[in-house]
Amino acid sequence: MAFKHLLGLEELSKTDIESILTSAKSFKEVFTRSVKKVPALIGKTVVNLFFEPSTRTRTSFELAAKRLSADVINFTASGSSVSKGETLIDTAKTIEALASDIIVMRHSESGAASLLSKNVRSSVVNAGDGMHEHPTQGLLDMFTMLEHKGRIEGLNVVIVGDILHSRVARSNIYGLIKLGANVTLCGPPTLVPSFSGLPVRIEYDLTKALENADVVNILRIQRERMDANYFPSLREYTKFFGLTTDKLAHAPKDILIMHPGPMNRGVEIAHEVADCKNSVITEQVTNGVAVRMAVLFLVSGAKEKNFETD
Repeated sequence: MAFKHLLGLEELSKTDIESILTSAKSFKEVFTRSVKKVPALIGKTVVNLFFEPSTRTRTSFELAAKRLSADVINFTASGSSVSKGETLIDTAKTIEALASDIIVMRHSESGAASLLSKNVRSSVVNAGDGMHEHPTQGLLDMFTMLEHKGRIEGLNVVIVGDILHSRVARSNIYGLIKLGANVTLCGPPTLVPSFSGLPVRIEYDLTKALENADVVNILRIQRERMDANYFPSLREYTKFFGLTTDKLAHAPKDILIMHPGPMNRGVEIAHEVADCKNSVITEQVTNGVAVRMAVLFLVSGAKEKNFETD
């Protein structure tokens, strides 16, 4: 199957999500080859249009596009015409005039990716828009769970931290629920919004939340998005919601520990926990490339036979 844009997981069906995860599994097999490249998007141009600073996500998309043999243009707002007052749509149309096929965009405003998709001919992939969604992060998190647990349906997944400001949390929630997982949100009451209509459990005691957890996904405190004091201090936050070895002792021994990065070690996650045998944080980074290869391939409408060609 193929679709033109990836704007969020809320709008995708269970079948859509499963299709992406299945494709990602195939693309990850490319990593085992001596030549880690396939000609699936040869002749296509992918533009990374980033209005917010990013290293991990932008690099991951760039590597994914290059492994698909696409041409890649990296565009950052700093030093561009955007800083001189050019609008998002004008910038995108200028980029599209360079014959772009796919625009991967990160923007500080929620809904920016959707707006862009309505005003350009290119396919649009949302690499994070404000506090709305970060769909490829949600997909790579689910892909990592699937690799280690063999299923998503029935898993008890705990998402801990700054859920209020987290686009990663929203994509995880939408995707996990559609695939049948049991989702628990944990954090200070000021940072855990209610998701009316969604079957999520809310728990303010991390020790209790971890008791039957198969997976714990730790989110960082997004101080750059905070316009008020949501908790007394970082020390207070760490005391109650930081994942430490003491709190982890209450969880099942095979619990999967995840973090979308970048990590604030010693705040939301202890050093020894981040580096323990249950942590799959570095695997998430590797899986991000495979998932983004699958997404770029699917939105491009490329033929499956191109992927199979060595």
